[in-house]
Amino acid sequence: MQTAAERFLRYIKYDTQSRYGVDEYPSTASQTVFAEALAEECEAIGLSNVMVDKYSYVTAALPANTDVKTPVIAFVAHMDTSSDAPGGGVNARVVDYAGGDIKLNETAALSPGEFPSLNNYIGQKLIVTDGNTLLGADDKAGIAEILTAMEYLLAHPEIKHGAIKIAFTPDEEVGRGVDYFNVKAFGAEYAYTVDGGELGELEHETFNAARVFFRIKGKSVHPGSAYKVMVNAALIAAEIAAVFPKDEQPANTKDREGFYHLTELSGEVGGAVLSYILRDFGAEGLERRKNFVTSLAEKFNNIYGAGTVSVEIKDEYRNMAEVLVKKPEIMERARKAMAKCGITPIEKPVRGGTDGSRLSFMGLPCPNLFGGGHNFHGPYEYIPIPSMEAAVKVIVNICEIG
Repeated sequence: MQTAAERFLRYIKYDTQSRYGVDEYPSTASQTVFAEALAEECEAIGLSNVMVDKYSYVTAALPANTDVKTPVIAFVAHMDTSSDAPGGGVNARVVDYAGGDIKLNETAALSPGEFPSLNNYIGQKLIVTDGNTLLGADDKAGIAEILTAMEYLLAHPEIKHGAIKIAFTPDEEVGRGVDYFNVKAFGAEYAYTVDGGELGELEHETFNAARVFFRIKGKSVHPGSAYKVMVNAALIAAEIAAVFPKDEQPANTKDREGFYHLTELSGEVGGAVLSYILRDFGAEGLERRKNFVTSLAEKFNNIYGAGTVSVEIKDEYRNMAEVLVKKPEIMERARKAMAKCGITPIEKPVRGGTDGSRLSFMGLPCPNLFGGGHNFHGPYEYIPIPSMEAAVKVIVNICEIG
């Protein structure tokens, strides 16, 4: 039987970065390759009804081993990794952390001065990067922990449990993770995403989220004869970006504060594009941000002429607290499972979203459990192995009846 850490170190060899702006689903073929490998592993450890569908969703089941009636519960994790940092050629290593800086390469170090969370793990084994890529704990750690828990339950039939379902999804990082997920066919009453961070995280609240695209139409002429004719789309894009409030950018917000986040700026004289994500814990707050974006387009069209600036707003997900507040027993089951491991739950809003955000509104209430990782989406990502082992125990405890 493999440990979660051993599985994880295998999984991160798959480059499964997803991509924005791609019509195909999944957005990268490598996710399908990983999905097929996971399905083979599900069959190898003895899970039932293993399937990879045409969208590359991996689903499987662990049948009940008791006649006691209990809800069908599920565990969900995503296969893709972020495109915010390189995701191929991950060269991870295990370090025995004794405190101080961890040298990743000649120019990069993981330092408790910059990342104080490291001080919580002195004396533990950590998995770190070589400073050139992300690690992939978001969310290959969740996959490893779920499958290790399922294998443990199969090896220990004395632990009584109801029917359990698992699902691994693509394209979560680009907001499309459950676009084609069939909740009714999946057949679970509720689920837990294993997509959180540090040991003990238990989350039932996320941002409300939208994505924005400004498209600026310019007029390109020779600069020598541009007087009163040229319209420089790239400069207009820069002007629009400068109007957004600086104190509502991600680097200047925390806790329950929302933000506007510029994710891409590209263009030239003839045309330019600005991409933003909008986040707010309150539905009214997100609407305020959408209205601000719309007003900017109107303002710049008044300055430069109708049709110069167009704006497209796409809703991504909603705050799952709206659903989960009506189902307190789901969170309580997780709290009891953590308490059995001696873990104090850290309950706070997710400054982001998970597949569970959308699944909750699709009929599958779905809070988020910790996976153990830190500093997601970049080369300073790391994960303590004891946190992974604890996540496995929590999953097992959630499954156990009694």
